[in-house]
Amino acid sequence: MPPTTTTRRALLGASALAGIAGSATARTISGMMPWQPGEVYPPLGLEPPGGWLYLNADEVAVLEAIADRFIPADERSLGGKDAGCVVFIDRQLAGPYGRLDGWYMEGPFPANPLPTQGFQSPLRPMQVYRDGLRALAAYVGKTFSNRKFGQLSGEDQDKLLTGLEKGEIKLDGFDGRALFEQIYSNMMEGYFADPIYGGNKDMTGWKLLGFPGARYDYRDVIAHPNQRYTLPPVGLVGRSDWGKLVDPSRRSGRGGAT
Repeated sequence: MPPTTTTRRALLGASALAGIAGSATARTISGMMPWQPGEVYPPLGLEPPGGWLYLNADEVAVLEAIADRFIPADERSLGGKDAGCVVFIDRQLAGPYGRLDGWYMEGPFPANPLPTQGFQSPLRPMQVYRDGLRALAAYVGKTFSNRKFGQLSGEDQDKLLTGLEKGEIKLDGFDGRALFEQIYSNMMEGYFADPIYGGNKDMTGWKLLGFPGARYDYRDVIAHPNQRYTLPPVGLVGRSDWGKLVDPSRRSGRGGAT
């Protein structure tokens, strides 16, 4: 299990190398033809406000509990739940990533693939979450007197997650370790991805690392090397305070504010 005290920053920093850019592992692109150059998938982000696009209520409850076990809140940053990691996952599952649009998904799928072979599974992420969380709920109910994951103590939750990570807990009809790895990877991506995708609320993950985000201009700091970078991070949609009106008296010979 990820440490929750002194080595938390180091853990999240290592995960961020993969998380900021999102999932980087892919197989040969196929299907969805004809392919159009320049085609993009706009992020689903926070729309619709307060709604869930793919996950159901039980799945959300489990994932939010897991998010705070992976990334507990402290005086420096938000926990995984409040940072929107589950919102990020929900939006990803409802979009092309959840279906693996454009990925080659035909067999064969080796039972014991080499690490160099990358992704090797017939299941798309949306299926991993639906089937895997259902199997996890059945295991928890059977093992803990019909209770749900969120009703367990933090210690029992950690034991369960550790057992899944090590492959020691056997879920009925599903690979528990594969479920753990899928959730853990997506949680880290959600904590460090641009807030436009639904996670990293208030850029909490970036502030924790000192990452500047998508700032467009560094002319005010580039002439001062080896000094601590103190500017706040900026997301793809800018900062909320950038939309405020400008004092007309500060504009050079131009009346009015824009």
